[in-house]
Amino acid sequence: MSPQIELVWPAEADDLLRVEVHRVIHAVVEMGGAVGYLRPPGREETDPFLDDVLADVRLGRAALALARVDGVVRAMGLWRRASAPVFEHSAELGKVMAHPSARGLGLGRLVVGALVDDARAAGIETLTLGVRGNNHGAIQLYEELGFREWGRLPNVIEVGLERFDDVRMFLELGRDPKLLLRGSSPGGIGSSPRRPRGRAS
Repeated sequence: MSPQIELVWPAEADDLLRVEVHRVIHAVVEMGGAVGYLRPPGREETDPFLDDVLADVRLGRAALALARVDGVVRAMGLWRRASAPVFEHSAELGKVMAHPSARGLGLGRLVVGALVDDARAAGIETLTLGVRGNNHGAIQLYEELGFREWGRLPNVIEVGLERFDDVRMFLELGRDPKLLLRGSSPGGIGSSPRRPRGRAS
């Protein structure tokens, strides 16, 4: 019998949800997953993280997608708006992970696809993310969903005595056609001219 998979979008957390989210994060980190922890975290780390994300969810500044397999949380991911007002229409995708026991069920694709759709519906124009350079499976998944690499910081992610690239990716979700997209062209608010280069002596 195929497992029953459903997506849920919590705005509040009871103790059972905190336990299930902790189990996913702990197991992924224990297996070496690149989700922002140097060592498997305890509840004293994952509970405040979850409460903080859900506070932003209630403010419309984030969304948390959880995939339940046969009623138990086995995968997760979130998007969160940038904090500075000038970046209000962009958001960071993060904490995308699946419990090792649920690998191969397509939960990563399900969660990321749902987060992309949800962010677009919330008016997000650009989604960004960071992924560890050796996580080729995740990079491939993001590319298949339309994300493109815009740069990388070499060897900045610490895992013990090893260092890995931080690969930065983005996905444009669409903009109001009335917007003026200036990019890096001269002119507009805050513009400054290039300075003439001095001659070498």
